Amino acid sequence: MSEAYQDQPNATAAASGRFSEPLAWLSSLAMHACALICLAVFTQIAPLDKAPLLFTSPPPEEPEPLDDAFRVSEELSIDIGALSDGGVGDAAASAPLEAVVPEVALDLQALTELGQIPTLEASTPSLSSPDPNSNTLVIGVGAVGTTGSEGAIDWLTGAILQSLEQSPTVVVWLFDRSESLTAQREEIVRRFDRVYEELGVAATRGAEGFDAAEEDEAPLLTSIVAFGEGVEFVTRKPTADIEAIKEAARSIEPDESGAENVFGAVLSAAERHKRYRLQRPRRNVMLVVVTDEAGDDFANIDRAVAYCRKMQMPVYAVGAPAPFGRRETYVRYVDPDPKYDQTPQYLPVQQGPETLFPERLRLGSFAGDDYDGTILDSGFGPYALTRLTRETNGSFIAVHPFRVDAGRANRRGADDTMVARLDYFFDQRVMRRYLPDYVPTTEYQKRVSRNGAKRALVEASAMAWTEKLENVRRDFPKLDEAQFAEDLSNAQRAAAILEPKLAQLVTTLRRGEADRPKIDDPRWQAGYDLALGQALAAKVRAEGYNAMLALAKQGLSFTSEKKDTWVIRPAEEISTGSLDQREAEDAIRYLKRVVAEHEGTPWAFLAQRELSTPLGWKWNDEFRNLAERRQQENNRPPRPERPEPPPKPRRTPKL
Repeated sequence: MSEAYQDQPNATAAASGRFSEPLAWLSSLAMHACALICLAVFTQIAPLDKAPLLFTSPPPEEPEPLDDAFRVSEELSIDIGALSDGGVGDAAASAPLEAVVPEVALDLQALTELGQIPTLEASTPSLSSPDPNSNTLVIGVGAVGTTGSEGAIDWLTGAILQSLEQSPTVVVWLFDRSESLTAQREEIVRRFDRVYEELGVAATRGAEGFDAAEEDEAPLLTSIVAFGEGVEFVTRKPTADIEAIKEAARSIEPDESGAENVFGAVLSAAERHKRYRLQRPRRNVMLVVVTDEAGDDFANIDRAVAYCRKMQMPVYAVGAPAPFGRRETYVRYVDPDPKYDQTPQYLPVQQGPETLFPERLRLGSFAGDDYDGTILDSGFGPYALTRLTRETNGSFIAVHPFRVDAGRANRRGADDTMVARLDYFFDQRVMRRYLPDYVPTTEYQKRVSRNGAKRALVEASAMAWTEKLENVRRDFPKLDEAQFAEDLSNAQRAAAILEPKLAQLVTTLRRGEADRPKIDDPRWQAGYDLALGQALAAKVRAEGYNAMLALAKQGLSFTSEKKDTWVIRPAEEISTGSLDQREAEDAIRYLKRVVAEHEGTPWAFLAQRELSTPLGWKWNDEFRNLAERRQQENNRPPRPERPEPPPKPRRTPKL
């Protein structure tokens, strides 16, 4: 009994321990649950603008490839804007210009000395699914195409309206000061009244008694900035006075330097207006660049992109479309002063290329491509400007008065003075698959270096362009043997200059041929196939031309005594050797693949034109009546003296 009683306290203690463990666990659970509830309540009552920002992407200095930073939205934009000079009152395109919309995960870094920046949602028009039969202008991958500045401003009105629905907004207009933009700038200024009326914020602006305190509370404020070689803030501070806004825009004087430092201007404007993003009442800030060139200060692009992303300021650009695969196109210019020569002049203007580095061979028309002939629309804006708008969640709005959905430019009844030359346009719905690599230079170089075919295309595209058709002779009159032989020798010298360049192009491109199957991007596929097909075709033509000249020097017999001229013409047959035959077959294979796989694109357009001209040569003899024509020329009376010469042209402006 005593032993039993002695064991009883130990048993009681053990039982007590077994019951205390669950009790402690339940107490701990209750305490943690209370703590979580308190934190949740605190989060709900905390001010939104003091909530911490979470960052999931690296800082702008070390960007990831944009393939990871962008998603594609399946939704479409709203019915805002017009594709005509008449604006919303005129008919738009006959079908929606559907395009994918980038959704950018912006990188914001809190500025410790100024406080945190409130989140700014995308200020592009809201995305909805439109009626497929309606005329819808849709935000583009790289560009939204319109035929006039009025249509562009109508589209921007929708973007401003969406921004105002989120928060009061400051719109900063940055106008290019070049001479070529004077008329377009006036079109936009005339549109300001309608913009403010549509936004419903201009009813009392400019009225007597309108003071600064009221203006600071206006939902929409506007700044006017002019840029060229430097930057001028035409309005001292953002204003809601529509008359002051128009007067400021009209006061911009042309910059005779011809320089257009657009990215430095964007950076300066963003820094000047950052307080509206950081101080209360906080506002959205939209930057709208109006220019007709690609910009001269490319070194500032990365800084401009990084700063606008950090401050969450979307950048929109109204500009000219980039010509396909080339830096320059031409603007028709006539001196505005009738005292000077009124002969049209064609001045070069830099509006491209649409890619960071050229990705198209520069071949003269003897080689078939005619690089300096037909100028094609690329389907996108200039690379750097389009990249700036894309990475900040804005848009590049391409404006060209002769734009068509697809096909030859519509110049009927139009004045092409101060309009950049583009001869052929392509459907934007097709071109959206061929998006350029909108990435920083270092990332672009990495992508190119990882694939031999891409590297070969970029290297070949950087080579000097070949001679044009004017330097390659086709007709060879034969009045005597000595003159005929001399003409043939001179033509051979021109071909001899051309052949090594073409051989180098082919060798460079062939080095990347093994990596061609590894390319899955349709833009690079089309670019490489077209380049190698064109280079091979040009090489076969040049070598065949030279061989046919050598054959003629050995002796050719006319089919009749009356004939007096030999003409070398393209032919299907390759009669200059088996190597040329094999290279011709390869050229045709590559070109046909471009036509089959990339229909409706600039690459297919050029490949089809290349295929339309045979790669071989043949001699034809013709009768040109050379002896009689020479005699008539010798017997012709002297020409009368010219009347007073026309006025000399003065120095043309820098555009």
